[in-house]
Amino acid sequence: MRKIKIVGLGVGLPEKVLTNADLEKIVDTTDEWIIERTGIKERRIVDANTATSDLVITATKEALKQANLKASDLDTIIVGTSTPDTLFPATACWVQKGLGISGQAAFDVSAGCCGFLYALEIATNLVAGGISKKVLVVGAEILSKITNYQDRATCVLFGDGAGAFIVVPTDEDRGIISSNWGADGNLAELLYQPAGGSRIPSTCESVEKKLHTVHMAGNEVFKNAVREMETATLTALQDAKMTAEDIDLFISHQANTRIIEATIKRAKIPWEKTYMTIHKYGNISAASIPVALHDAYHEGRIKDGTKILFAAFGAGFTWAASILKW
Repeated sequence: MRKIKIVGLGVGLPEKVLTNADLEKIVDTTDEWIIERTGIKERRIVDANTATSDLVITATKEALKQANLKASDLDTIIVGTSTPDTLFPATACWVQKGLGISGQAAFDVSAGCCGFLYALEIATNLVAGGISKKVLVVGAEILSKITNYQDRATCVLFGDGAGAFIVVPTDEDRGIISSNWGADGNLAELLYQPAGGSRIPSTCESVEKKLHTVHMAGNEVFKNAVREMETATLTALQDAKMTAEDIDLFISHQANTRIIEATIKRAKIPWEKTYMTIHKYGNISAASIPVALHDAYHEGRIKDGTKILFAAFGAGFTWAASILKW
């Protein structure tokens, strides 16, 4: 066990709610169609002036308050995101500026919807290795700003939000029991944002062709998501010498109800142990797991000793899973 303790949780969620009824007015879709295929009823959307770091700062302040820490106490800041404020510097650096602090290591992790679990894996090993003592680990996305609201296959899926953890070392019997991560870049073009990087720099043509928005081959993404989330989940259980019966709570990336249902069926995880937030937040990518954990904690679903299984799949394709003893 890599002994860590989560001492603070926080979220940053926009006030504006975009419902399925709202989407019916702007694209050829229906509430029934969206719910049947995704399980989503509504999602949160930022205003034009809000950036990813703004949501992170809100989440961080809540986490710091719960942990009874000051922002200057942090020694490492890791932000998992695919929608940074800027290509450079890292969103984590804008978070530093917003919090009025400096000096600590600050960087982003780009791993699609697995961004938070990748960031947590790095943070856990930094703490376990004695390199860091108080790590801010964040998953945050503003997907509404890279969504094509003329594409009914993708615009119904995405929302905005941020979730933050503060991770510290501990001598207590708690922490990461097992974890694994991986990727297959050969499938990258099945889910990506084509333009905005060095491959296709920003031009009038790239904007007109909507190349700065999410492009997804839905059926192929679905098949790979189910397979890789199942494999990552079973690997985490096997490495921990545990079965689904030993898990108290399963929190996966909230991409699609059908993906989650298929994963728990194959991994033999009971539905009553599966925590869902997709109906109220939609797919918030790297933010989905920390936001869900925050909600589950405040609903009383998590106590000392609770064993939580996390699993995610995202653009890359990336995948990850871990088991945490709270």
